Amino acid sequence: MTPLLCALYYQDYITALLLFLCLLLVFSDRKRKEKNTKQEKKERLLDPQKNFALSVKKLFFSSTKSIDETIPALEEILLGADVGITATERLLNTAMTKTNLKTKQDFFYFLKNEIANILTPKTTFAINSDNKPYVIYLAGVNGSGKTTTIGKLACQFKSEGHKVMLVAADTFRAAAVDQLRIWAEKNDVAFIGGRTGADPSSVIVDGLRSAKAKNIDIVLVDTAGRLQTKTNLMNELKKMVRMSEKEINRAPDQIFLVVDAITGQNGFSQAKIYLEAIPLTGIILTKFDATAKGGIIISIVEQTGLPIRYVGLGEKINDLKPFNPDDFVEKLFAD
Repeated sequence: MTPLLCALYYQDYITALLLFLCLLLVFSDRKRKEKNTKQEKKERLLDPQKNFALSVKKLFFSSTKSIDETIPALEEILLGADVGITATERLLNTAMTKTNLKTKQDFFYFLKNEIANILTPKTTFAINSDNKPYVIYLAGVNGSGKTTTIGKLACQFKSEGHKVMLVAADTFRAAAVDQLRIWAEKNDVAFIGGRTGADPSSVIVDGLRSAKAKNIDIVLVDTAGRLQTKTNLMNELKKMVRMSEKEINRAPDQIFLVVDAITGQNGFSQAKIYLEAIPLTGIILTKFDATAKGGIIISIVEQTGLPIRYVGLGEKINDLKPFNPDDFVEKLFAD
């Protein structure tokens, strides 16, 4: 091969190699973008709150649709976030009656403010020192986090200077009594628990009598987890409430329903049926860190009138926080 042909040969080879490398880079970049797009889509699907915030903001700030055209899409977004039919209808109907909502941006900020208004409790929660002992029951289905929540409440109340007693009225599971005893020891507070299979109401009577004798400020009662559909167990819960009335001449000062945030609309079903059986005074929402479908909070408050008092944000003892409606709304709409 002559020197000229060699040069041409190797020049074509180098050109082909460069072309191949360029194509490889283009293909790799395309695959990377596709992977990122799939990952972002997956993250949005796994994070309904992020999806909710992005969807709402896109609807109100990027879409060219009119307000009237926006309503059906907004309704779908709210229902997908577990806001529920009743609360969604209220939000949309109220918004549509407002004549001062001239733009979609006005509509967006009205939506945020209206949700905050729904979630703002009509009354504040504070320990009444005149009611001594101040009695708080925790109720809810199995696995909702009642026992752990009681331990966290005990920590908070003791840090505020209160003398606290824990009463293990969940006598169906030996593990529940042991678990609550561990929390009592960890917080260095008084404890009353019955043997497995004992009458829960009798355990409560023992606890209240002991609390009065020891000048206890706050009694936290852990009740057995029970499905809202079990009539006999719900009747037993009613009896436990009556025991309080006999011992301290009044109903429990607070009866909190502990709801697992992950349950979605089933959380509303629990609240509704428990409320029919006993005089609930508020909701504690646990495992809120594990779910972003926070619309269930709006649904529960709107349809039951019960305030959200605390939210559980993690497993640590200080991860139970008083519920702040404004902070919740900002988080719900944050992207």
